[in-house]
Amino acid sequence: MFEFVEVSRGRVQSKLLPSARRVDLSGRGRTTAYEMPGPPGAPTLLLLHGLGATGLLNWWPAFGPLAEHYRVVAMDLRGHGRGIPSGPRYRLADCADDAAALADALDVDTFVAVGYSLGGPISQLLWHRHRSRVDGLVLCATTDNFVGNAMERLYFKAMWGPVAAIRAGRLVPSPLRPRPPRHTTVFEPEGPPREVSITNMTRFAFREMRRSKPASVISAMHALGRFSADEWIGEVDVPAAVVVTTEDQLVAPSRQYRLADSIPGATVHEADTDHFGCVLGRRAFVPALLDACASVTTRAGVRVG
Repeated sequence: MFEFVEVSRGRVQSKLLPSARRVDLSGRGRTTAYEMPGPPGAPTLLLLHGLGATGLLNWWPAFGPLAEHYRVVAMDLRGHGRGIPSGPRYRLADCADDAAALADALDVDTFVAVGYSLGGPISQLLWHRHRSRVDGLVLCATTDNFVGNAMERLYFKAMWGPVAAIRAGRLVPSPLRPRPPRHTTVFEPEGPPREVSITNMTRFAFREMRRSKPASVISAMHALGRFSADEWIGEVDVPAAVVVTTEDQLVAPSRQYRLADSIPGATVHEADTDHFGCVLGRRAFVPALLDACASVTTRAGVRVG
């Protein structure tokens, strides 16, 4: 396992980061895919990031360690980063179909879907809508229903106002719409990423997050409030693992444990970090993620490199 020596010295070396390229998804649009080949014949992990992040921002600490054993593919989700622009209605099902289309474009037959936060429901929908493609599920810092108590229901209902305003704004003739700010890039999307200075990680994170339009993030949040897999999550028939972020203040650990209990045979892998542990708590999160992926791929019977 990588010990993040390069990180501790203040830099992330390019060998630990993926190549990035634009990919046409037939009839859907263009997205950005991040890839590391892994050992020959290794199973594929399809990584799906969290709300407001990008594939690179969410997963950069895990790319190198995972690529020791797997082919690793990530993407910018619809409405995020350099992903497909979101339409007037944000649908998590569209994101799941985008992910399946990316697998088609990259000639990936089957894969393990690995979802973080927002990526968790999308991974669940991938299994639900494309069952023949999904060898297993690794669900991190997420749940199968984000609306439980009265306060949460009220919060997500209150999102309807901004979402309605966003949809109405799309009807404004384009010359009258405010133009989005032009942002400098950290990485060229068609080429391999350059080194990232750890001392500049905050700047890097903000730049990556600014690639997502606030309207799209708000719409995606509203879509989370409408999502529930309660009726079918117990039908999952592929190996599954849940990485529980035990100090999470956004997705309660009790919700995450409940998700694991809802999926037959799911294993639990605890990471003593909060909801941003994929990056800020990477020393706790990445080992738990590796254990979860190994558990799923072993039970799925796919060879690990």
